[in-house]
Amino acid sequence: MTDAAVGPARARAGEMVQLLDATGARRPHPDHDVHLEPAEALEVLRDLVLLRRLDAEAEALQRQGELGLWAGSRGQEAAQVGAARALRRQDHVFPSYRDHGFLLARGVDPLHLLSLFRGVDHGGWDPVAHGVHPYTLVIAAQMLPAVGYAMGVQRDGAVGTGDPARDTAVVACFGDGATSQGEAAEALNWAAVYNAPVVFLCQNNQWAISEPVRRQSPVPLHRRAEGAGMPGVLVDGNDVLAVLAVVRSALERARSGGGPTFVEAYTYRMGAHTTADDPGRYRDAAEVDAWREKDPIDRFRAHLRVEGVLDDAFEERLAAEADAFAERLRAGVRDMPDPEPASMFEHAYAEPHPQVVAERDEFLAAWARHEQDEQHATAGRDR
Repeated sequence: MTDAAVGPARARAGEMVQLLDATGARRPHPDHDVHLEPAEALEVLRDLVLLRRLDAEAEALQRQGELGLWAGSRGQEAAQVGAARALRRQDHVFPSYRDHGFLLARGVDPLHLLSLFRGVDHGGWDPVAHGVHPYTLVIAAQMLPAVGYAMGVQRDGAVGTGDPARDTAVVACFGDGATSQGEAAEALNWAAVYNAPVVFLCQNNQWAISEPVRRQSPVPLHRRAEGAGMPGVLVDGNDVLAVLAVVRSALERARSGGGPTFVEAYTYRMGAHTTADDPGRYRDAAEVDAWREKDPIDRFRAHLRVEGVLDDAFEERLAAEADAFAERLRAGVRDMPDPEPASMFEHAYAEPHPQVVAERDEFLAAWARHEQDEQHATAGRDR
């Protein structure tokens, strides 16, 4: 990959870790490698395909008025699936709001995720059972809690013991825009000072809503690690094998007591920032077309075809599974009950608070008047 393909002032030639080129051909790397058995390779493809189908169905549901909002991950599947495949059962992930691949990989029912974007609950999965913590909608707000959790793991004696079933690491997920927030700098500093077992996974998708990454940072983002005092690695985020190899190495380093690592997965957001965004207002079609040629799923599928791992029979079974998966999502979202209107007041404080109680009572009184007015209006139309 040339400097031009990477982007101006983003990385020097040879600096990016890549194991599959844009055509799916295998490329050797002196420091990173990974081997997947055929069955595991097909499972990786399945993860990629189902993640993209989740994204497509959720976007359609939002357009139909079934979801309030959706933050898509199309184009970033390899960064998420590759990193998720590097995790061990005891590891923990602190996601941002488009890290849907981690939830699927860790066994979280995607309907829990869609209920959050439908606005009927706060996200109903168990972070202890699945090792994936609640989504954070405030930019970079998950990074300091991730470091704090990693420091707790460290103090609990679950780092550097040599026991692969005990030693634990944490992944903090964030985007390029989050690196401009103060919490990001604080998190990097705390992690380095306390040698916390955390991997900072930055999915650099080139755009912080409408702001290009070149206007956010004068140097490649992974070089932020130098100032904090930790290794920084740039990896092709559209190469699922490279991401798996790099994140696996970083996690092993963290679990063994080697400390934090910053991984910049260089990828691209193919869709809008969210369904409330129009990317056509700030980026041109030629840029999107150029990145479409680097599609992570097409790349891995081509690789598996060349290796003789993937055949038409598996593709047909996977397509049928994706269709059934999509149908379950559509039916599940439409069957979700609306929450009780006053339930939004129940989680503001752990104990009753006079102001919240007063606001709840005022709301309930207004709601009762609204329902009474609706009943009168209906009765008038029926006469």
